[in-house]
Amino acid sequence: MNTTAKLSAYGVALALVAGGAWVAGTAVGPFAGAAGLPGGEDAGHGDAHSGTVAEAAPTDEPGGLASSRGGYTLTPTTTTLTAGTNQPFSFKVLGPDGAPVTGYDVEHEKRMHLIVVRRDTAGFQHIHPELGADGLWTVPLALPQAGSYRVFADFKPTGGSATTLGVDVAAAGEFKPVEHQPSRVANVDGYQVRLDGELTPGRASKVTLTVTKDGRDVTDLQPYLGAYGHLVALRGGDLAYLHVHPDGEPGDGRTKPGPTVTFFAEVPSNDTYRLFLDFQHQGKVRTAEFTVPTTGTPAFSATQNQTPPPPADDGHGGHG
Repeated sequence: MNTTAKLSAYGVALALVAGGAWVAGTAVGPFAGAAGLPGGEDAGHGDAHSGTVAEAAPTDEPGGLASSRGGYTLTPTTTTLTAGTNQPFSFKVLGPDGAPVTGYDVEHEKRMHLIVVRRDTAGFQHIHPELGADGLWTVPLALPQAGSYRVFADFKPTGGSATTLGVDVAAAGEFKPVEHQPSRVANVDGYQVRLDGELTPGRASKVTLTVTKDGRDVTDLQPYLGAYGHLVALRGGDLAYLHVHPDGEPGDGRTKPGPTVTFFAEVPSNDTYRLFLDFQHQGKVRTAEFTVPTTGTPAFSATQNQTPPPPADDGHGGHG
């Protein structure tokens, strides 16, 4: 994706500006399943067949850009942490009545998904805090280096819509920004993950991730949070957040445990994105990172509130 997200929020040729921030972009669109684009429902952790942009509320603002939305507010107990140390991080989500939310639906085996990443998209973490009876979430958190970090809370309050809120926290010290060059191959712990496919604004695009180890296909990926892979995309302009899941899920009779994991992505505007794939093999979760720019001419204007035509039906059914 050349300069603009749920991934998408969830393409990337990063160019850092002064202070490590990214060039501003436009709204993030949903990631669509193989059989079509998601409907008007709220998202966050969409279903394993198609996934949707986190917090697909009736607004043009993408998920994760605001700390308060739809009556819910993310309130950390502190916004200053110490780099290089493992320390507890806690927060509450206040509901429309101003009281801490204590009821959450389980979405992909967890009631809260917390994404933490520095503003230059270094130090990505996907963690799961524990909820106290008083509505206080707590999780051990280590920020590896100094800088400004974005914390995304991805959740679905009981009786409410799936929502993603974001807040900045800071780790004092000398900030050394990282510039990410375009990359479609990631190497992590002896594994190589290749990303194939193009992201074209305004239309559903097939994105396939292939996992190998020591030159051999990995054909026994293990389910992680109910899927063979989780993809998070952050838009280069503003860290707009997109979380998607692959087309298919373990046990559906058609989805194999590797070596490929397929997503159908739809983004509304040109930009560069950072993509993070979590996958599990031999009992350990690893994260592969990519920097991918969009390609092609947008099929529709990203500033218009319209839905592009869905891809042809492949017989897998629509978005559930």
